[in-house]
Amino acid sequence: MNQDFLEIYTDYLISTFGSATATGLASMLDDAVSHDQVTRFLSERDYTSRDLWLQVKSTVREIEQPDAVLIFDDTIQQKAWTDESELICWHYDHCANRTVKGVNLLNALYYSSGVSIPVDFRLIRKPLQFCDVATRRLKRASEVTKNTRLQEMFLQALQNQLVFRYVLMDSWFASKDNFELILSKHKHFVAVLKDNRLVALSQADKEQGRFVRVDSLQLADKQAVRGWLKGFEHE
Repeated sequence: MNQDFLEIYTDYLISTFGSATATGLASMLDDAVSHDQVTRFLSERDYTSRDLWLQVKSTVREIEQPDAVLIFDDTIQQKAWTDESELICWHYDHCANRTVKGVNLLNALYYSSGVSIPVDFRLIRKPLQFCDVATRRLKRASEVTKNTRLQEMFLQALQNQLVFRYVLMDSWFASKDNFELILSKHKHFVAVLKDNRLVALSQADKEQGRFVRVDSLQLADKQAVRGWLKGFEHE
């Protein structure tokens, strides 16, 4: 990878306020770099999460602390006018509360000592095509779930010897399998729960199957409670 060109291109992405294009970068630099050079740099090969880790590893080692956190979240870069493919396709956007066409990116962000650094990512591809029986429309699906991708990234962080204590994630990833994997590796998690998740607030209620919805709990602001989620054995 051309490190100098990478620095130029990332600085351009950070500083530009409009659409980022190869022509725009060339114009900003008074054609000292041609738009063809930009295009060749971006298309010479597929850049992966390994490339990202090699770029940030030295900085991570400088700031890592035992109580650091690893944050998982996904984002959609909308591409409304681009032809559909297994990469640029329809995804459900929780912010817009509807499906949008674009690139779905799952990120792992490392936060320590007041500094946030991306350490891993996965592009969500949907190569499988099928016909929805109800709507009779052609749809796409991934070969593996986002939760599986998150588990891969979590294990990769451990393999990279990333130092952290907590995993933070939203309700999309608050699954039993994810919780169990994180605890099995002696890490802790903080996760948002959907309103309809069921919880028992005592051991007796748990044993007798008396679970209530999370949104039915009468909790004061910042009040903490202890309990058991249905289907998850740990308190």
